Amino acid sequence: MDLETGWIASGIAAAVFLLAVATAVHALLQRRETGAVIAWVGLIFLLPLAGSILYWLFGINRIRRRARALREGHSPAPAAHRSLDVDPDLSARWRGLLGSGDALSPFTVAPGNRVTPLFDGDRAYQAMLYAIDGAQRRVTLATYIFDADPIGLHFAERLKAARDRGVDVRVLIDGIGARYSRRSMLRHLRRLGVRTAAFLPVQLPRTVAVFNLRNHRKLLVVDGTIGFTGGMNIRRGHCRTAPGKHPIHDLHFEIEGPVVEQLEAIFCEDWHFSTRERVTTAPGSDRPAGPPPGHTPCRGLPDGPDEDFEVLQFTLLAALAEARERVTIVTPYFLPDVGLLGALKTAALRGVQVDILLPERSNLRLVQWAGNPLHTELVERGCRLWLTPPPFNHSKLMLVDECWVLFGSGNWDPRSLRLNFEFNVECYDAELGRRLGRWASELRARSRRLDLAEIQKRPIPMRLRDGAARLLTPYL
Repeated sequence: MDLETGWIASGIAAAVFLLAVATAVHALLQRRETGAVIAWVGLIFLLPLAGSILYWLFGINRIRRRARALREGHSPAPAAHRSLDVDPDLSARWRGLLGSGDALSPFTVAPGNRVTPLFDGDRAYQAMLYAIDGAQRRVTLATYIFDADPIGLHFAERLKAARDRGVDVRVLIDGIGARYSRRSMLRHLRRLGVRTAAFLPVQLPRTVAVFNLRNHRKLLVVDGTIGFTGGMNIRRGHCRTAPGKHPIHDLHFEIEGPVVEQLEAIFCEDWHFSTRERVTTAPGSDRPAGPPPGHTPCRGLPDGPDEDFEVLQFTLLAALAEARERVTIVTPYFLPDVGLLGALKTAALRGVQVDILLPERSNLRLVQWAGNPLHTELVERGCRLWLTPPPFNHSKLMLVDECWVLFGSGNWDPRSLRLNFEFNVECYDAELGRRLGRWASELRARSRRLDLAEIQKRPIPMRLRDGAARLLTPYL
């Protein structure tokens, strides 16, 4: 019996060793970041079984999707500087960003849009529900979190009412985000007869290789002409009138114009990936006759661990290189890599005023601790850090010279930059930039500036905690 037990133990040990070797080889071949490779390989050989399991759960950051063809017709064949013909003044000032966007995004800059900021959940949800109530042909909704709370249930009833009117309604919820609510909104919507799907539903062990790849996009498109995107999930905390126990400040946007087709093209791609059902629309077929609704040139920037890998990362780098006077960043999670840190510091050293607004108290404390060690080098090189007061600010915004505007679902952290499927919109509009600049200035006036003296006074136990959390950055 002892001999048999010994053989079994030896077999298990050999299997674990082979698993660790195979996992380490995968990490060496597939991971791009040296620090992440060192962290993962070290963990795998320190804890062969647990490290291998954690790597396959959280270390895989690429997936190839089979829905690329759905973009055909929504983006022309690649051509050098294809967006530079939008406007001579625009192309002269923003030549670099326009060119990088042409190289990174499947979409061109579309002129003639109207972009309306919605500064809290009350206004955003009211506008979204009004659009759903007015739908005549179709409603497409993708979100990371769709809670079965009073706000979510109200959305569900209005979606059902649209379906009952004969509107084609489709709802896509991320497989992990759907689990934030005790009551499943997926099941509730299906019981109401609303066509609903989960993006990469969690079905272990079959989905272990993509467990960590989530759809963080927030997209609502009605009749192909009105779109909504930004940072807001569908949940109670975003409403200032009745936020519940966990209030959240956030920023969302209503968009009208040709760029809405780009939002819908990405939804159709995600829907096809999740359901294998093709939903296609002819570009321009829903566009109403007459003058465009606005004057803002916009472009959609899909980003994800698929064919659109690192779109957000390189867009941020290009925007920082293009800045001449001022950069304003509002983000809930701030864990930029070495390249982005260098670009921020370089911009400040060139004389650009760099303002970074972060929540004073994050809802993800480990992420906040991991970001704290970055404060010293940023402040030393001239960046200004501001801590926004509670409630937790979930807004995501970047302004360059109060003319180039970036908003959407992406954060400044490894999860958004490398793991999540995100969608952001870039706009070239001085009027919109000034309006959002005033909003950011008002937020900054209510915030506390973090200076070098305060950073250096942090007690040693806090610095040790933050340093230890910083080591976990590749896993966050």
